[in-house]
Amino acid sequence: MKDNSQILSLYNNQKKPWLKTALISALIWFPTACAVRSNDVGEIVLSPSVAQTTNSNRTLADVEALVNLGPRVTGTPVMEKASTYLVNEYRKAGYVTEVQTFTYSKFKDNGSQLTIDGETIKGSALNGTIPGNVNAPLVAVPNYGRKADFTSVNVTGAIAIVQRGEIRFSEKAKNALAAGAVGLVIVNNKSGDLYGSLAEEVKIPVLTLSQEKGDRILQQVQRVAQNASLKVDAQKRNVSGRNIIAHLEGVTQPKILLGAHYDSVVGSPGANDNASGSAVLLSFARNLSKTQTARQAWFVAFDGEEDGLQGSRAFVKTAKPEFLSGLKAMMNFDMVGVNNQLGVGGTSSLTKFARNIKPGVKIFGSSDGSDHAAFAAKKVPILFFYRGQEPNYHTPNDKKVAPKLLDETTQAGLDIIQQILNEKD
Repeated sequence: MKDNSQILSLYNNQKKPWLKTALISALIWFPTACAVRSNDVGEIVLSPSVAQTTNSNRTLADVEALVNLGPRVTGTPVMEKASTYLVNEYRKAGYVTEVQTFTYSKFKDNGSQLTIDGETIKGSALNGTIPGNVNAPLVAVPNYGRKADFTSVNVTGAIAIVQRGEIRFSEKAKNALAAGAVGLVIVNNKSGDLYGSLAEEVKIPVLTLSQEKGDRILQQVQRVAQNASLKVDAQKRNVSGRNIIAHLEGVTQPKILLGAHYDSVVGSPGANDNASGSAVLLSFARNLSKTQTARQAWFVAFDGEEDGLQGSRAFVKTAKPEFLSGLKAMMNFDMVGVNNQLGVGGTSSLTKFARNIKPGVKIFGSSDGSDHAAFAAKKVPILFFYRGQEPNYHTPNDKKVAPKLLDETTQAGLDIIQQILNEKD
């Protein structure tokens, strides 16, 4: 089977009109489904889908390059290597780049644990918890730690232990505090360690345990309460993040901003979350670099997303109001390399637009858990691409993505980008 380059070569060397027509037809109906069109001077112009197919292996290579660096935690030397890699790739694609630095206070767990019956069990301090060192009875709270669940047990002066699920971590902690507990342990409801954040400060130390370690302790203390020691050694320190901004020379006011975060959580190499989105972002840049579309776009790889959307918030905070008001859309790509169903959420007009262009996408409700949220707060229309959580989310096993899904996300994004830009203001 001949590839498209062979057919194009035949086309350009033909002087017979009927044969040129036949060759155009062959391209249009070629099994790869790559689209073509003619411009005003009669040259064949490949659609972005052709270039995207060419870059498919490159996109997977980007994911692997980032994953091979190890966990990409903001403020660590690994992030300097990751940012350098991205800068180099954008420059190779023909873009000028800027590294936007920002500083924020970051939570750090220096080593936290639960000791019971002479056994020390390593856990994780919940991001935002206060430090503490408490010796007290360990009391199992039924269900998930709702207010009503605390009425059936006495946790006054005790360390409460409860399962993850149904309500937010901060609610569990506030309910424990209100019931008189001096500490809280949350057990994961699925395999693996539990990393998370309190939405607000609660005045008791909070530790998380993996399901494997925690279920055994829960069952043990459900039979009889036992004395335990809870140590939460946590602190906040200032760290510097690095946003990578890329655009063509002279493009100071884009109509569309494409974004993805490239940091990951502690202990996770972050293939799906979010080397997948970072690689798709690079794929957009490569596909569009020699088109007029690139003169209307900025590409931003955000740092510090896992610490509370720090990079996108810093970007929006320093952006001029007219820059933000000039955007027709901010499109954000997060966790797009696992799970077959591609979902989009965001501004209703854009989600309807996306559904019209790509009928197969799933429309989900608004979400504030990724970098588009900072733009939405400034009334920028947003579109969030996301395939949902999966078993390796925020674990050391987040090492692989499906190349096919990266390709599908890239193609969907390219189609939607073009249509958004073609819409009249």
